[in-house]
Amino acid sequence: MMNLKKRKLKYAAIFGICWFALLVILVDGILKFQTLVDYVGSYALVETTLLLLVILPTLAIYRFTKEDHN
Repeated sequence: MMNLKKRKLKYAAIFGICWFALLVILVDGILKFQTLVDYVGSYALVETTLLLLVILPTLAIYRFTKEDHN
């Protein structure tokens, strides 16, 4: 039973790291963070939104990853 939870956690962690890296490249490299802050008008709102864009999909991957029943 413990192995199954570790497996789900591993998949969610891999997804979270890759998704975070993609967002960092997108926000810091292409969109420029300060441009987003200027467009939205709030540093805290941009930071919170970006944090939620990493956490929520990662939790969804963890929740919806199927367990292997042997």
